[in-house]
Order: sequence, then C-alpha cells, then structure tokens
Amino acid sequence: MHSRWSLTLAAAASLAVGALFAPFAPASAAEDHGRGACHPVLPAGETTVHLLSGGADRTAVVYVPQRVRTKSRRPALVLTLHGSASNGAEQLVRTGLEATADAEGFVVAAPNGLLPSGADTYRWNVPFVTVPDGPDDEQFLLDLIDSLSTSACIDDHRVIASGYSGGARMVSALACDHSDRIAALVAVAGLRYGPPVADGQGGFVPDASRCTPDLPVPVLAFAGTADPVNPFAGGGAPYWGYGTIAGTQAWAIHNRCRPTPVTKQVTPHVTRVSYRGCKANADVVLYVIEGGGHTWPGSTASWDPALGVVTQEISASELLWDFGRDRHSPAWS
Repeated sequence: MHSRWSLTLAAAASLAVGALFAPFAPASAAEDHGRGACHPVLPAGETTVHLLSGGADRTAVVYVPQRVRTKSRRPALVLTLHGSASNGAEQLVRTGLEATADAEGFVVAAPNGLLPSGADTYRWNVPFVTVPDGPDDEQFLLDLIDSLSTSACIDDHRVIASGYSGGARMVSALACDHSDRIAALVAVAGLRYGPPVADGQGGFVPDASRCTPDLPVPVLAFAGTADPVNPFAGGGAPYWGYGTIAGTQAWAIHNRCRPTPVTKQVTPHVTRVSYRGCKANADVVLYVIEGGGHTWPGSTASWDPALGVVTQEISASELLWDFGRDRHSPAWS
C-alpha cells in the first residue's frame, strides 16, 4: 500500500441524521473490518454522514435501501465521487444510483470534496495535479469505508469505487495507491493511470512511476469521443494530457491482460473495448460513446448543454453494478 501524503489523521467519527448528531466509531481490526456480525446504525434512505478525517469535518451523502436493512448478508458499497464544481447530492441525482441500489440491494456513498469551487460545490485534491499540501482525500475515502463498515454494515471487501470527471481522476488515484481496498474501479469521463508526463514528441503519456498498484485492479471506463472537458484523444487542460485509450492500455498492461483487446459494437453509437485474460480476472473494459460528451451515460438529470450529448443507449450505473457485483478485494485478508 502506498501513501502520497504525510498528514496526521484523526480517527473520530460522528453521524448526522437531519439536525440530530449521534457519535459512532470507525471499525476496528477486532470487528473483522466489515466481515463479522454487525448491527447497522444508519436508517434506510438518505443520511448525511459527518466524519473527522485529517483534522477536518468531512461529509458524505449515504443511501441505504430498505431491503439492505432487512437482509442478513452484508451489502456491497458503491462509492460515487462528484466532478469538479459539484457535490455528493448532485452526483446522486446525475447518476441515478439510488434507483439501482433499490433494485440490486447495495449501499451508495457520495462523499463531498473539501476544496471549494463555488457555492456549496467542491473539487478533489487529486495527487500530483491539484494542491500538494491540501487535504488527503485518499485517506478520507478509506476512513469513510471503515466507518461505513460499522454504521451501515457494508462488506468492505466489496467496494466499487466510481467517479465522474474529477471524481473519476480521484478514484483512479485511489486505485493506484490502495489497490487492496477496492474490488473495482469505475471511471466516467476521467480514467487515469497516474498524471501526464511529456513523451518527448510533443505529446503526453501516463506517468507509471506515479501509479504503482500492488495488485491487479478490475477497471470499467466510459468516455465520449466529443468530450469537451477531458478530450478522448488527449490534450486539454494540463492535468489531462493523455487520452482515455492510453489510460485504458496502461491499466491493461498493469493487470497483465492479453495485449489485443476484443472490440464489439453494442449499440449504434457505443463500442465496448475489452482487455481479457488478465491476472486475477481483473478485466479492463472501456465503453466508447461516439459523439458522447462529458456526461454520465444513461443519466436522466438536467445537464449543461456545453458538456455535450448524454447517451441513453447504455446506463453507466447499471453496467457499473453488472461489472462489480461479484468482485471482492483482498483488503484485510
């Protein structure tokens, strides 16, 4: 496990339900880290969770379906991280993951970044591209998983780390540094394998020295060929540099997949590129949306037209669950 920061982290946590606050503690090693007996604290529905991490009060919107409260098996957790200039509540609306959670029986957590980017909107402190001495958002996400293993009784071997745009870049960094803690990485409009570095020919490639996962990581990615923010072929803002194909190939190389992907046209405007035969069955799959924008596929929310087309030919939320539902991380084993 690798750490990019040297901040001192606090371990206390508290829970907020509406205007009421009731303290709870993160899971301990004695509690088998989300695998043993557990009595959930969080009620069914949406709850705003407060967690002290890195000396700051951090928050996340957590959704627990009613069926999860009544089932004996610990549910999976889907982390879903908002993009820049957004927040967890908006991410839940954009993804529609609460409806998928109701149908499939998993817990959803939509944490909030800490770096402000407007009125009640935030961005993530992505290692090597944002603020060097800013909040340790990777540790915050790990602290959140630990807390939810107690308060929501999630199975922390079954954590699907997903994100959109800046949130996708953030969970990509989490996978680089803490591959033992997540069962799958799902990146929408923002897959990374480390920051960009100049290739000496006027372009950029993934800086593999900044992404050193200890283990193979199953990866599912979505990208539009007309993305105006994170261009499919690369370029754009300094943090972007290399395109989605380069990031996908880098993960496939790390996972020791077969070098030639299998390509299939799944809908009129969507192609699936699959790297198979990977170590530990850690497949790498990319859905390419022809003419798609900087959006979440299948979303029925209202989007800024400047972000481009929102395809309805596939649902990223449904495919996310199909991809990650049976996967387990080796965390704490």
